[in-house]
Amino acid sequence: MFIGRKNELAFLENKYNTPNGQLIVLYGRRRIGKTETLRKFCADKEHIFYSCTESTDEQQLKSFSRRMLSKDIPAAKYINAFSDWEQALSSISELAGSGKKLLVIDEFPYMVKNNPSIPSLLQNLWDSHLKNENIMIILCGSAMSFIEKEVLAEKNPLYGRATGILKMNEMDFYEAIEFFPDYSNLDKIAAYAVLGGIPHYLKQFCQDKSLEENIKQSILQRGSILYSEVEFLMRQELRETTVYNTIIEAVALGNTKLNYIFQKTQIGKSKLTVYLKNLVELGLIRREFPVSDGIKKQANIQHGLYQITDNFFRFWYAFVFPNISELEAGDADGVYNHAIQPMLEQYTSRIYEDVCREYLRRLNRRNALPFRFTLIGRWWNKDTEIDIMATDRDKNKFILGECKFKNAAFNLSELNSALAKFNPKKKTATLYYYLFSKSGFTHDVQNIAKERDIKLVSLDEINLLR
Repeated sequence: MFIGRKNELAFLENKYNTPNGQLIVLYGRRRIGKTETLRKFCADKEHIFYSCTESTDEQQLKSFSRRMLSKDIPAAKYINAFSDWEQALSSISELAGSGKKLLVIDEFPYMVKNNPSIPSLLQNLWDSHLKNENIMIILCGSAMSFIEKEVLAEKNPLYGRATGILKMNEMDFYEAIEFFPDYSNLDKIAAYAVLGGIPHYLKQFCQDKSLEENIKQSILQRGSILYSEVEFLMRQELRETTVYNTIIEAVALGNTKLNYIFQKTQIGKSKLTVYLKNLVELGLIRREFPVSDGIKKQANIQHGLYQITDNFFRFWYAFVFPNISELEAGDADGVYNHAIQPMLEQYTSRIYEDVCREYLRRLNRRNALPFRFTLIGRWWNKDTEIDIMATDRDKNKFILGECKFKNAAFNLSELNSALAKFNPKKKTATLYYYLFSKSGFTHDVQNIAKERDIKLVSLDEINLLR
């Protein structure tokens, strides 16, 4: 069963129904669900779906030829394979049918790897006639840096030719929990905290099993797909995996400032910043800044916090990587009981903040908040930290959020602390408060919230929003 990706499918359908030629570039990191989304899009349409392989240029051309000629185009009466890529790519114009001719080239970077002239050939064909025909070509790739630098960047042949560019990101919380419709609201958040929004990872959990059983069997057990997934991807994408493992583990364990990462890893700062830059380009790490920071502060290499973007990577480096010896010896129960279970709530609390922000983003898109915000994230200074801050473009209005993921109700002391955390620079600024709590709110907090129009959001309310 196909789950989610409504926005991506709507985008592709819109382009498909647009007259004249469409050249779409769709890309994103591995396991993000690009191929399945494209197959879902193509399911009810006449199309050619070609998956490139890591093979020689000659073999790639033969394979592509077989796929095109199997559609009974006129050339199929006379040849068994095209003599060159220009003929092969031109043949899309010969496809039968009155509707839009659809060609998907999956893992396009493999095709270009052994024949760098293909983007130039495609550019010439596009400019000369394909752009004026009723066709749609989708170039798909997982090598994000290649797509961004060799296909989309200025001075490259296909620059400016794409009629649509779609970078696929992982699913948000609300799409991800569709994989676990029968889980409790608490377990849905915990499962998302462990797996994140990568469809391939979400499919490995069986919703008929408890969260504990799924973690043990699908992550901690040798031979399971997720047990070796991180190591497999790291080797595929990066060379110095030992160094990168050290860096990501440091970040996963809470060392988010550049100085702290340096102290933990003892990697020279100049080299460290290069490694971190590579991880950012791969989409595995992001650099986070307080919402109110300007461009100048963000340019400071010492400023900002490094965060792991992928929940599963964060979980794997926090709990699997440090205990790999025990897991290799088959002690999944021991690792879960002594390393994971005591820390799981604290681990989940950090992702709970992300879920609360996603809740506000959904309300924002529906214009269901006191104002339309343009920025949302965290805010901190030397003395304090605010879990959620959202503001408009002029920074005249602010939503301030406090998230409590603990086994006790949000109390009056915590409310007073939240109300005192932020003093805006503009005296005319308006503040709105949203308080999120795993275990509800005390009566005192509920009464004050009614008087001051403070929004109280429970786990049920977060999960019910669709």
